[in-house]
Amino acid sequence: MSESENLSPALREKLSSLEKALLAARTADEHRGQDIVILDMRELTTFFDFFVIATGTSRRQLHAMSEHIDEALAQCGARRLGIEGFGESRWILLDYGDVVVHLFDQETREFYALEDLWAHAGRIPFTPISSAADAENGV
Repeated sequence: MSESENLSPALREKLSSLEKALLAARTADEHRGQDIVILDMRELTTFFDFFVIATGTSRRQLHAMSEHIDEALAQCGARRLGIEGFGESRWILLDYGDVVVHLFDQETREFYALEDLWAHAGRIPFTPISSAADAENGV
């Protein structure tokens, strides 16, 4: 069962921007997103609160991640305001107003280096499921 399916109907409609960012990151992780980072943009801009950045290994995976993130956030009452790059699938941007999700292929992520561009942004701790399972198993 995915993270979003565990939410009660009342909670689905009351997620904060941080909770939405964490849900997007967890959903990307559930669909094998790599190098997932959540940037706290609240001190740097008034346009949005968080960036969620993840890397995919193929066009198909980037499409799947974007569709599942969109579904999970929609179940929580978040309305997507825009989507860019879905056809090209090198950089898919999902705009939820207070949360912006960036899904990249490796080459495009390295080229644009959003983490470097926004280096002054704080990072929200996020541990991928695979890393948490490895830690529990002593790996």
